[in-house]
Amino acid sequence: MNKIDVILGKIDDLERDLRGELRNVQNKFFYTVQERKVRFSAEVKAAHREFAARWVDYVYDSGVWVILTLPFIWMPIVPALILDVTVWLYQLMCFPVYGIPRVKRRDYVVLDRHTLRYLNLIEKANCFYCSYFNGLIGFVREVGARTEQYWCPIRHARPVKSVHSRYRHFFKYGDAEGYRKGLAEVRETFDDTE
Repeated sequence: MNKIDVILGKIDDLERDLRGELRNVQNKFFYTVQERKVRFSAEVKAAHREFAARWVDYVYDSGVWVILTLPFIWMPIVPALILDVTVWLYQLMCFPVYGIPRVKRRDYVVLDRHTLRYLNLIEKANCFYCSYFNGLIGFVREVGARTEQYWCPIRHARPVKSVHSRYRHFFKYGDAEGYRKGLAEVRETFDDTE
């Protein structure tokens, strides 16, 4: 194992620890997650309602320039929906042929913040949109990562700002012999996917 592989392994461990810590937050804010639904007690729901800002005040406090940018924020929703359907169809049709395990969209597109009682209607819509859009990007990245692992599992020569989940399985840049000898095996190395 070289140093890059060790670092990638540490990143995996840290991400696993982060997911565990995020689950521990449930105790602090008195909620549970049952069958992917968040449950608060009646007392906590009532307390949350007291923190909700009136939507009229929220809009007024935002200012004119923020309001004028709203169409540009929401414009990508149409291409995002098209991307969502396209990637879903691609994965449905191609992954079984390649022997790649499908990515569970629900693991990435998590829509739960819009149910918080301390958010007004506009904040709920914004949270729904952000959750969907960022979750979709994560989902698409994972589909792309698995596809890249199958078709071109070679690390880049130049450093990349952020590596995806499958990068640790890729061959070193310039390792022609390793690529030719190990490509078939790497194309089947998906046992660590959930």
